[in-house]
Amino acid sequence: MRQQHLAVALTDISEPGDPRLASVNGDTMLYAASLPKIAILLGAFVEVERGRLRLDASTRRSLTDMVRVSSNEEATRMLNRVGKSNLIQILSSNRFRFYDPATNGGLWVGKEYGKSPAYRRDPLHNISHGATALQTARFYYLLETGHLLRPGLAREMKSMLGNPGIHHKFVKGLADYSGVRVFRKSGSWRHWHADSAIVEDGASKYILVALAEDARGGQWMEDIARAVHPVMVPKKRLARLGD
Repeated sequence: MRQQHLAVALTDISEPGDPRLASVNGDTMLYAASLPKIAILLGAFVEVERGRLRLDASTRRSLTDMVRVSSNEEATRMLNRVGKSNLIQILSSNRFRFYDPATNGGLWVGKEYGKSPAYRRDPLHNISHGATALQTARFYYLLETGHLLRPGLAREMKSMLGNPGIHHKFVKGLADYSGVRVFRKSGSWRHWHADSAIVEDGASKYILVALAEDARGGQWMEDIARAVHPVMVPKKRLARLGD
């Protein structure tokens, strides 16, 4: 953490109108691999809202595969349907401000998910797929509280983030606890690791985001999720599976 190789944000949203936030290196922007696919997801839904993109069965399947199983092919397909420059404008717009120089950057997609070179790296850090913990947490908070998009679209977007198809990091760390619902997007490439989620357990609900530049980052995220959950949901101290 002192070397800014780990950034974490935790937000209690059990009472959405009165969130409680803690973070370390929250505004540190790191390479986030597939986590910024949530930005492509947002861009697609903005285009649906604008009437420029049809949310038909094919589009739903493409977006869901992009998020749940982190399909690079579908991410690239949807990025090009949204438009590369258009997505950057959406992220940087006054409406969303998910990439904001005043907060050291944030969510950024400047490269397809494949072997092609970056078409536009972020202007502050020269990162192709980037995020900060706080801007990522803010994305989930706005989604959950109905301030991201109109309610119908927000519900559909959240449903695509549910039922994760990759069981590692936060999902693996929470696997010991029963009755937990996770809406998440993670990312890994070489020694960069990222995870982000809304976690629901009964009346308790929180947002957890972690970004790491270290080969051990995936294990860190598993350990963080396992340790955080019984603090955020105290009854779960004694309600682990098998107890």
